[in-house]
Amino acid sequence: METGAFLAQERDAILEEAEAALARSHAQHYEAAGELEVRRRLQVLFDRLLSALTERDLGPMIAYAQEIAEERFNAGYDLVEVQTAFNALEEAVWQRVLGTLEPSQYAEALGLVSTILGSGKDALARKYVSLAAHSHAPSLDLRALFAGTEGSK
Repeated sequence: METGAFLAQERDAILEEAEAALARSHAQHYEAAGELEVRRRLQVLFDRLLSALTERDLGPMIAYAQEIAEERFNAGYDLVEVQTAFNALEEAVWQRVLGTLEPSQYAEALGLVSTILGSGKDALARKYVSLAAHSHAPSLDLRALFAGTEGSK
């Protein structure tokens, strides 16, 4: 079975597994958002994954991840929380692939999904770090890490 068709067929099960994984993480902002909002967000992320896979175009996933980074950063989410949502979806897809498809189909399905979600996570992190660097947050004094070295005197 073609990977896109498989994911479309398994959409509800994947989303349920991802939602359960995200709930187990006890991410503060996702718990506060409520089950319906978390489900909606995971659906949008899944739809972006499926679209990138079928169109073989990472651009919309990258743009979406950057948009999410800005929204979540401004809402006070930690980067780890947002990355957890991507990871929960990826883990759920992997579980369905490994539990349903033939072993000969694993490499293509897992490779495509990991590439797409990985590019999203990378774009998310880069944007988030860029925003944090420009937010006038107090900087960490790293000199304490080098106490006793020649350059610290």
